[in-house]
Amino acid sequence: MQSSLVRACSAQPASAGFSSPAWLVTPGITPARFDTAIGSGAQIVLLGLEDSVPAEAKADARAAVLAFAGARTQAAGGPLLGVRINSVDGAEGLRDVAAMAEGSLWPDLVVVPKAESGCVIEAVVRAVRKAHAATQVWALIESPQGIVGLPGIVRTPGLAGVLFGAADYAAASGCRITSRAMWYPRSQLVTAAAAAGIPAVDSPYFSLDDQDGLRREALEAVELGFAGKVAVHPNQLLVIAQAFAPSPRELESARAVLAAAAGAGGGVTRAGGAMVGPPLVEAALAVVRRAGHSPALTTAPAPKASR
Repeated sequence: MQSSLVRACSAQPASAGFSSPAWLVTPGITPARFDTAIGSGAQIVLLGLEDSVPAEAKADARAAVLAFAGARTQAAGGPLLGVRINSVDGAEGLRDVAAMAEGSLWPDLVVVPKAESGCVIEAVVRAVRKAHAATQVWALIESPQGIVGLPGIVRTPGLAGVLFGAADYAAASGCRITSRAMWYPRSQLVTAAAAAGIPAVDSPYFSLDDQDGLRREALEAVELGFAGKVAVHPNQLLVIAQAFAPSPRELESARAVLAAAAGAGGGVTRAGGAMVGPPLVEAALAVVRRAGHSPALTTAPAPKASR
């Protein structure tokens, strides 16, 4: 039987079931790449209608993305398909949501960019619920105003998770896109998401030829508490997946903690020279859950980045 110490930590937070650490973003203006993205090994493929699509191509990109989303709805298996719509504070975002509703072409996820308050999220959630769609609504936080507004954003009913956009945040705040410069907003995002019981996903790493830098940043995202990280190229996916999968040593230590706690009869005990109480048991359970969610591609060698 489980000890009370283990049972006390076994209730999973709302974000514990999230099992999609590797996301891949693809511009909605390049429909020839959609199938390639689906077969890339990403757990979530995100087609973009916002910054990556020029104004004169918005209508064509919207039609291509939603047609693909409609076809994917009828397909079984494969990754989840998300769509990053335009800001719903503007006409293009409203057209995106209206086209989804009118054609019943709802993807698995809708990502709302430049979220700075719960109001914009509520509008999209209402549209999804009115259509009785199973679509998740995520918020993309990419400005200082969004970071300041996090307490209200993450508590919006129907919000499934949040993503961080480092490039827009850096442009708006006047800082560089470096690890040190992003510590504060990333920590704020993870903390707010954890308090609301929803997952947070880290920003992309933009240097395509720097696999070591990607690995360092992905491991840092794990340390901070992010549930996943976005890739901008398929060659980044394996590094991200490997970073979010616990190492054999981590898994061994976690299992030792759980075994010690199970035999403690409900009291604080020790394992591997460390005291074991509820916080360490909860952390060990999180490691075991991460191992159970690790994709198969974590067993393959990391590919070299290509230009």
